[in-house]
This record gives sequence, C-alpha cells and structure tokens, in this order.
Amino acid sequence: MDGQAAVIELRQVRKVYQTGAIEVEALRGVSFAIFPAEMVAVMGPSGSGKSTLMNLMGCLDRPTSGSYRLAGEETGQMNDDRLAEIRNRRIGFVFQSYNLLARMTAVENVELPLVYAGAPRRRERALTSLERVGLGPRARHRPFELSGGEQQRVAIARALVMEPSLILADEPTGNLDTRSSEEIMALLQELNEREGMTVVLVTHEADIAAHMGRILRIRDGLLERDEVVSNPRHAALRPEGKL
Repeated sequence: MDGQAAVIELRQVRKVYQTGAIEVEALRGVSFAIFPAEMVAVMGPSGSGKSTLMNLMGCLDRPTSGSYRLAGEETGQMNDDRLAEIRNRRIGFVFQSYNLLARMTAVENVELPLVYAGAPRRRERALTSLERVGLGPRARHRPFELSGGEQQRVAIARALVMEPSLILADEPTGNLDTRSSEEIMALLQELNEREGMTVVLVTHEADIAAHMGRILRIRDGLLERDEVVSNPRHAALRPEGKL
C-alpha cells in the first residue's frame, strides 16, 4: 500500500491443535497484510478459524508454522515476556463481554494496563482516556451503574490508555442493541479517521462489517475472500460520545 510497511503481515500461517490423538487444523496457510490506518473486519461462520486468527494477531497464541510479523518484527522468535510487553504496549483489546472488574470504578478499570506497566500519572491518563470516549462524567461509576454501551466505551478507553497503534476488537457489539452498536462503531471510526488508528474487528454481523473499509472472509481455516468495501457506512456519534 503505497510503500507503507504493514502493521500485520501473515505468510502461510498454520495453526494445529492436538486433541488427544486427533489433530485439528484451525488455520491452513493464511496469508494477508494489514496496513496503518486500515479498518478491517474478519468474518466467517462458527468454527471457521477467525477466533484463532484473532488470538494469533493479538500475540495470545503462536502459529504452528508460517510467519507472523507485527510492525515488521517476527513474533515467532519472541519469548513470552516480549510477547506480553507487545500485548500491553502496542495492542488495545476490546472484547464482547467488556471484561470490566465489577468492584472497580470506570477510571480504576481504565487504569489497570498502566498499573501492570508501572506507568506514571495513571489517574490523569485514565481520566483523559475516558474523556476521549465521552465518559469523563461517569468516571466514578461502577460497571453495574453503566449501560452496556457505556461499559463497552469504558473497555475502549482501557484499550486506548497505553496509546496503542492497533485495536483488536472481538465481537465488540455482540451484546449491544442497535443504537449502542452504532455508538461503538462511530467511536472506532473516529479513532481511525482522526488519529490514524488501525482497527481489526471480528464480527458475524454484516451491518457491522459494512462500517469497515475491508473484509477478510475466513472459511474452514482458509482466507476465502479479501474484499474492499467501496463505500463504508458512517455511524452517527451522539455529541456526548465525541472524541
């Protein structure tokens, strides 16, 4: 893409799981590249390998064979400590179930990656991250006091607090109603358009994938189709959710 180095580059990646005497080949030689500031959806039926692919891209697992380069670095040669450092500093994860700690306030949840990293100015940075997603006034609320959409925005703020270059979102709208889903997609689009964030999102919903600029379709552990979305849908962001 115009001489840019890829953020994510997979070459003939295979992933095989051993279940007793049975080998299950979850990925069967997948190759593609994702470039800075792209918005990419990964789609496929249940069991297609898309969750395995997300785990590999997030350095949560390693390929059985093939090459995975993240920002030009070969991850297969990294030890566990180096992979953990990359997960914490370069990648922001957003999950379907939010993964917020119930006993903690929104700002305390957002602070967690900073705590693990031993970073300074944790409270200040966490509050700034919540402001970015329009939740500054809700910083002292606990998850049960927030709507589903607000909880997911807290999760996005937590993903952003370490200033990653890549957001990996696994079904981030799966538990949300239509209006809240639009708010989350609007936030991701704003991050992409205004800040150049690279966003990779796993979804089974065609209307969510339509917000992305590109769709990778996975089936039976193979990349079935890599298609460009010519006119991505632009989600409407309510004023209080502006970055």
